[in-house]
Amino acid sequence: MDSDRKHRTGGREEPARQRLQGELRDLRQLRELRAREGGRSQTAHGTSVRSRLDQPRTARPGFFSLPAYDPEAFGKLSERIARFLGTGRFIVWMTVVIIIWVLWNTLLPGPARFDNYPFIFLTLVLSLQASYAAPLILLAQNRQDDRDRVNMEQDRARSDRNIADTEYLAREVAALRQGLGEVATRDFIRSELQSLLKELEERQGGAEVA
Repeated sequence: MDSDRKHRTGGREEPARQRLQGELRDLRQLRELRAREGGRSQTAHGTSVRSRLDQPRTARPGFFSLPAYDPEAFGKLSERIARFLGTGRFIVWMTVVIIIWVLWNTLLPGPARFDNYPFIFLTLVLSLQASYAAPLILLAQNRQDDRDRVNMEQDRARSDRNIADTEYLAREVAALRQGLGEVATRDFIRSELQSLLKELEERQGGAEVA
């Protein structure tokens, strides 16, 4: 009987186990299909759209990858360069280099010259310097504009707090003035006491007469 019971229970559990294995296999295939599609699907018009808008799109490895850099460090370097380009020291050094360049390629013998008149290589160097200096200056200005924007927002928030504090203090001062207006002063108490003394004296005088 035990063997028959085991055979019956085993026969009942076998379909359930097969069903569970089939569901696991389907889930594994679906996961592989989604990973293969890369989170994108084709529409009827042939355009590629994202299948899940609530998930960020991961970057796909291409044929070549650009070198990674720290934007903050690059921004600080651009600010240093832009700050140096805007000083008189840079103009003096640039003038000295240009004068030495021109004198070297004008007064020295022919074999020692490397950039004869009309100094094409010097023009190329100055053009490259200008082409690199302009984006660096713009980047430094953008970073300064961002800092100015943050400072303006902080100043605006500080001014709003100051205005709110000033209004609160004005309301408190008005409440104090109103409360002080209802408080009895020294002169008022003195006048009331004098009137009471006169009334008592009058009553005493009337009692004596009677």
